[in-house]
Amino acid sequence: MNLSLIQSTRTNNFNDDLVLQKITELWKVASSKLADHHDTLYGLYHDYESDYKGDYTLSVAIKTTEEAADLSLSENDKYEIFNVDTTDEQGVFKAWQKIWHLEESGELKRAYSYDYEEYQVNGDINIYIAIK
Repeated sequence: MNLSLIQSTRTNNFNDDLVLQKITELWKVASSKLADHHDTLYGLYHDYESDYKGDYTLSVAIKTTEEAADLSLSENDKYEIFNVDTTDEQGVFKAWQKIWHLEESGELKRAYSYDYEEYQVNGDINIYIAIK
Protein backbone atom coordinates (compact mmCIF):
# COMPACT_ATOMS: atom_id res chain seq x y z
CA MET A 1 0.00 0.00 0.00
CA ASN A 2 1.38 3.41 -0.98
CA LEU A 3 0.71 6.27 1.40
CA SER A 4 1.07 10.01 1.27
CA LEU A 5 1.71 11.54 4.71
CA ILE A 6 -0.45 14.60 5.37
CA GLN A 7 0.58 15.63 8.89
CA SER A 8 2.73 14.07 11.65
CA THR A 9 3.52 14.44 15.33
CA ARG A 10 5.94 12.75 17.73
CA THR A 11 4.61 11.70 21.11
CA ASN A 12 4.47 9.08 23.87
CA ASN A 13 1.31 7.57 25.36
CA PHE A 14 2.69 7.42 28.87
CA ASN A 15 5.32 10.17 29.27
CA ASP A 16 3.89 13.07 27.26
CA ASP A 17 1.39 15.22 29.15
CA LEU A 18 0.32 16.72 25.82
CA VAL A 19 -0.36 13.42 24.03
CA LEU A 20 -4.13 13.96 23.68
CA GLN A 21 -3.66 17.58 22.64
CA LYS A 22 -1.03 16.60 20.04
CA ILE A 23 -3.20 13.85 18.55
CA THR A 24 -6.33 16.03 18.51
CA GLU A 25 -4.43 18.86 16.82
CA LEU A 26 -2.87 16.44 14.32
CA TRP A 27 -6.28 15.20 13.18
CA LYS A 28 -7.73 18.72 13.16
CA VAL A 29 -4.97 20.10 10.90
CA ALA A 30 -5.02 17.01 8.65
CA SER A 31 -8.81 17.16 8.35
CA SER A 32 -8.66 20.78 7.24
CA LYS A 33 -6.04 19.86 4.62
CA LEU A 34 -8.21 16.95 3.48
CA ALA A 35 -11.55 18.76 3.37
CA ASP A 36 -12.16 17.55 -0.20
CA HIS A 37 -10.88 14.01 0.41
CA HIS A 38 -13.69 11.46 0.67
CA ASP A 39 -11.83 8.17 0.91
CA THR A 40 -10.26 5.99 3.61
CA LEU A 41 -7.91 7.78 6.03
CA TYR A 42 -5.05 6.18 7.92
CA GLY A 43 -3.47 6.92 11.28
CA LEU A 44 0.03 5.52 10.76
CA TYR A 45 2.24 4.67 13.76
CA HIS A 46 5.94 4.46 12.96
CA ASP A 47 9.48 5.39 13.99
CA TYR A 48 9.06 3.54 17.26
CA GLU A 49 11.73 4.29 19.85
CA SER A 50 11.16 0.90 21.51
CA ASP A 51 7.84 -0.73 22.42
CA TYR A 52 4.39 0.79 23.02
CA LYS A 53 5.71 2.61 26.09
CA GLY A 54 8.32 4.53 24.06
CA ASP A 55 8.13 7.53 21.74
CA TYR A 56 6.60 7.10 18.30
CA THR A 57 5.49 9.17 15.33
CA LEU A 58 1.82 9.32 14.38
CA SER A 59 0.98 10.47 10.86
CA VAL A 60 -2.33 10.98 9.11
CA ALA A 61 -2.06 9.47 5.63
CA ILE A 62 -4.04 8.70 2.50
CA LYS A 63 -3.53 6.10 -0.24
CA THR A 64 -1.74 7.47 -3.26
CA THR A 65 -0.07 6.44 -6.50
CA GLU A 66 3.39 4.93 -6.33
CA GLU A 67 5.02 8.03 -7.84
CA ALA A 68 3.53 10.31 -5.19
CA ALA A 69 4.05 7.96 -2.24
CA ASP A 70 5.93 9.09 0.85
CA LEU A 71 5.87 5.52 2.12
CA SER A 72 5.19 2.10 0.68
CA LEU A 73 4.06 -0.62 3.06
CA SER A 74 5.20 -4.08 2.03
CA GLU A 75 2.47 -6.54 1.11
CA ASN A 76 4.65 -9.23 2.68
CA ASP A 77 4.26 -7.81 6.18
CA LYS A 78 1.98 -9.76 8.51
CA TYR A 79 -0.73 -7.94 10.44
CA GLU A 80 -3.15 -8.82 13.18
CA ILE A 81 -6.37 -6.89 12.60
CA PHE A 82 -8.47 -5.51 15.44
CA ASN A 83 -11.98 -4.27 14.74
CA VAL A 84 -12.97 -1.17 16.71
CA ASP A 85 -16.40 -0.94 18.35
CA THR A 86 -17.53 2.30 16.73
CA THR A 87 -20.67 2.43 18.88
CA ASP A 88 -18.39 3.15 21.86
CA GLU A 89 -16.99 6.69 22.06
CA GLN A 90 -13.81 5.20 23.53
CA GLY A 91 -13.68 2.34 21.00
CA VAL A 92 -10.28 3.19 19.51
CA PHE A 93 -8.69 3.66 22.93
CA LYS A 94 -10.22 0.41 24.22
CA ALA A 95 -8.91 -1.47 21.18
CA TRP A 96 -5.41 -0.14 21.89
CA GLN A 97 -5.75 -1.18 25.55
CA LYS A 98 -6.61 -4.70 24.35
CA ILE A 99 -3.58 -4.69 22.02
CA TRP A 100 -1.27 -3.60 24.87
CA HIS A 101 -2.75 -6.27 27.17
CA LEU A 102 -2.23 -8.99 24.56
CA GLU A 103 1.36 -7.87 24.12
CA GLU A 104 2.01 -7.80 27.87
CA SER A 105 0.57 -11.32 28.22
CA GLY A 106 2.79 -12.60 25.39
CA GLU A 107 -0.15 -13.38 23.10
CA LEU A 108 0.82 -10.70 20.55
CA LYS A 109 4.35 -10.48 19.16
CA ARG A 110 4.58 -7.02 17.63
CA ALA A 111 7.13 -6.11 14.96
CA TYR A 112 7.12 -2.34 15.68
CA SER A 113 7.53 -1.42 12.04
CA TYR A 114 4.32 0.21 10.79
CA ASP A 115 0.97 -0.08 12.54
CA TYR A 116 -2.09 1.77 11.34
CA GLU A 117 -5.67 2.67 12.05
CA GLU A 118 -7.90 2.47 8.99
CA TYR A 119 -10.83 4.89 9.02
CA GLN A 120 -13.21 3.72 6.31
CA VAL A 121 -15.78 5.94 4.60
CA ASN A 122 -18.64 3.82 5.98
CA GLY A 123 -17.50 4.59 9.55
CA ASP A 124 -15.79 1.26 10.26
CA ILE A 125 -12.39 1.42 11.97
CA ASN A 126 -9.77 -1.33 11.98
CA ILE A 127 -6.37 -1.33 13.64
CA TYR A 128 -3.59 -3.21 11.86
CA ILE A 129 -0.72 -4.32 14.09
CA ALA A 130 2.48 -5.54 12.42
CA ILE A 131 3.50 -8.88 13.89
CA LYS A 132 6.70 -10.94 13.81
